[in-house]
Amino acid sequence: MEGGWREVLAMLLVLAGLAAPGSGYQIIEGPHNATVLQGSEARFNCTVSPGWKLIMWALQGTVVLSVTPREPIITSDRFTSQSYEDAGGNFISEMIIHDAQPGDSGWVRCSLQNSDREGLAFLAVQVMGALYIPNDSIVVTEDEPCTVTCRALGWSPLPNISWEVAVPVSQSSYYSFLEPGEPRSTVSVLALTPQGNGTLTCVANLRSVQAHKAVAVNLTVVPSPSDSMEKSGASLPTWAIALLAVLCASVFILIVVLIIVFCCCCSSRRKKKESVYQIKIRNSEKDNTKKGTSETKLKNENENYAFSSDEPRTTQMVPLPPKSREALAQGQPSSSPAPQEPRKQQPAPASRPQVSFNIASPQKVRSATLV
Repeated sequence: MEGGWREVLAMLLVLAGLAAPGSGYQIIEGPHNATVLQGSEARFNCTVSPGWKLIMWALQGTVVLSVTPREPIITSDRFTSQSYEDAGGNFISEMIIHDAQPGDSGWVRCSLQNSDREGLAFLAVQVMGALYIPNDSIVVTEDEPCTVTCRALGWSPLPNISWEVAVPVSQSSYYSFLEPGEPRSTVSVLALTPQGNGTLTCVANLRSVQAHKAVAVNLTVVPSPSDSMEKSGASLPTWAIALLAVLCASVFILIVVLIIVFCCCCSSRRKKKESVYQIKIRNSEKDNTKKGTSETKLKNENENYAFSSDEPRTTQMVPLPPKSREALAQGQPSSSPAPQEPRKQQPAPASRPQVSFNIASPQKVRSATLV
């Protein structure tokens, strides 16, 4: 209800001013064009000569603020006024638009009562939209080309996008293009070949209002598999390398000692086996020698008809009983027949053998076969 009364009072003052007799008051300097960001303030000044009665401010053809010499007539809290006086005594009226929105963009007019002169200016409200990189952290391979994408959505007008590369690179470049189906969005692509870790920053600028928005991403560079294998040894600390060398030397010495011990054990076993074998061979040779000597001696004794023992012996022909002769005939070959009875006292033919018994003593009996 209070806002309605304010509008009615403003219209009455405007009509009263228009009905008053005209004068030579005029606008000395009108407002200037302004470009502001959404949500900020827009200010316009209008300078008029002394003696004025009513100043009217219109936005997009609608009066939104009226100013009298005593006080301003405010119809909306978004539109306020301030007054100044310059060195020449001229009056300066300033209209302030609070929380400017894209819908406020348009012509702003300053006019005086009973005057055909007016001042015009254009208000442009720009919108700073969203800016983002799909990933907060990116991991890439060292010295391999990669790309990073930055998107600006909902900007009016479209911003200029640039990159701040705080990463050691061998080469880098970027380009931008409109995103299909999104007239208020643009995309920028950074292509680079990184050589180390760092930060990449995407910056969107609105040059007309000297405003910008930035978003950063951490870039982590990992070595390629081949490089990591080559540098794995160099990445070890000095103490680790020294410890590894000592361990390798100790293992080598231990292996050499084990080999020497093994060889010594094998050699001792071989010598032991050879000594046992040689002892057996030596004993066997001795046994064979003794056996051969005994056999040779026995053979010589059998073949030596003139052999005589040192002990005294008596030789006599002892006749065999009939049963003994039969048993002897059965147990001995026919080449050794039983001896003749002693009563015949005839020598046997040369072709027939004769058996004689040499009785030396009760302990030793030697026999000889004569052919």
